[in-house]
Amino acid sequence: MGSDIRSHHDLKVWQLGMDIAEETYVLTAGFPSDDRFSLTNQMRRAASSIPANIAEGNGRDSIKDYLRHLSIAFGSLSELETFIQLALRLRYLEPSQPSRILEMIEEEGRMLRGLQKSLRAKLPPI
Repeated sequence: MGSDIRSHHDLKVWQLGMDIAEETYVLTAGFPSDDRFSLTNQMRRAASSIPANIAEGNGRDSIKDYLRHLSIAFGSLSELETFIQLALRLRYLEPSQPSRILEMIEEEGRMLRGLQKSLRAKLPPI
């Protein structure tokens, strides 16, 4: 929320969230067709929820609302990581396939926590 941030598009955390969502769609494209409405759908919804909640929070009028949406984004990030682990167990993915997205997820988590910390510092003391 610095002076050079005009919208959520300018946030690196949102940009990485969009990259994660895109990568999720690529990864799940190879899942079995009979899974299309199960794990595939859940993974895509969790992944798209990450940047969507960052954007919604950034568009809110209060820091508390922003923090709530960042918390939801972090929950979706954790959910996506869990679904990737499940996809590995089900052998929908080869062990090397999710390495890039798992690194992205780790970085996104750090960025979300950093943004949360920065925003909490702006809240008035209770």
